[in-house]
Amino acid sequence: MKTKILLLLLLILNPLANGQFSILNCQSLRPVRDNVGFCWNADEMNHFIDYLSKHNKAVKENPGNLVAAISVHDDYLYAGNVYFPLYRNIKTKEVVIFGVTHGTVRKEMGTLSNVLIMDEYDKWRGPYKDVEISPLRELIKAKLPKEDFIVSNKAHSIEHSIEALIPFLQYYNRDIKITPIMVIQMPFERMDDISTRLSKIISDYVQSNNLEIGKDIFFLISNDADHYGEDFNNSPYGMDANAHKTATINDQRIINENLVGKIEKQGIKKLTTEIWPDSTSKKIIPLWCGRYPITFGLLTTTKIINDLNQGFLSGKLLKYSDTFTEKVLPVKNTSMGLTAVFSYKHWCAWFTEGFTLGQEK
Repeated sequence: MKTKILLLLLLILNPLANGQFSILNCQSLRPVRDNVGFCWNADEMNHFIDYLSKHNKAVKENPGNLVAAISVHDDYLYAGNVYFPLYRNIKTKEVVIFGVTHGTVRKEMGTLSNVLIMDEYDKWRGPYKDVEISPLRELIKAKLPKEDFIVSNKAHSIEHSIEALIPFLQYYNRDIKITPIMVIQMPFERMDDISTRLSKIISDYVQSNNLEIGKDIFFLISNDADHYGEDFNNSPYGMDANAHKTATINDQRIINENLVGKIEKQGIKKLTTEIWPDSTSKKIIPLWCGRYPITFGLLTTTKIINDLNQGFLSGKLLKYSDTFTEKVLPVKNTSMGLTAVFSYKHWCAWFTEGFTLGQEK
């Protein structure tokens, strides 16, 4: 009898020791991955947004009724001014987030390809309260073919590109619900196939629940632009002021030529020739940290818009910058810090991009 009781206690306490369950409600809670670069305290987040609002008074332009976006996921003290113009315009009820699968995940998980990564956490951490999961997530897992995805809490617990967006989303909507999806490297044709099946599931969900895109549900793609310098083994232009200027100009050219204006499949495929590595090409490819989520997220979103007969996706650049240009925001009374230094030998670029609905004339 004592042995049975001991075994039962071990079964109960072991998950608690691993931080997987809340003692009060026994629900699994996705832990914070980066408690340095992002803000997980409500008062500090309020203070941080107040700072950004005060120092971005020139940002008055309304980009229109956004339905989708591309977001930076770097440290707030570097990229706060780049996050701000986007998130002040997102006040939706739920968000589908397409996240990166960084090298740290691939190192821990081994070879991964040709699938999406879903999770099964009951809730995710947020600065104001725990974040609810949209019922869409379980619907996707029930209807998407099993060969199209895997379920791994471990992968999601290692990855930071989705959690980075949550404090900003939750600031503007305390009751935000999310559907987290990590995107892995895969051929364009495979992305095209999976996105077709996924978009149909999401479109049916939108219609059956009488949701309005942009107001009730939003599509958000996590991405950082060029990661430049010796630490990234990426310095094709050298490592000085001219190299920094050349690389950032190239980033902005790619954005303006491929992500501004009407977004359609042919253009998305062309974008991959600019941001996907290709050993057969002599073109200099910037090291964008989100090259696969951008492609997959845009394919999926454009197909949803088409399924719902709502016109087309039209992109507009909100803000582009980088760690060397921004330096460190002088925000006081915060526990936030920096996860990396910056110099001409190590800097990261990022941008926020908003997408509205356009109509054929």
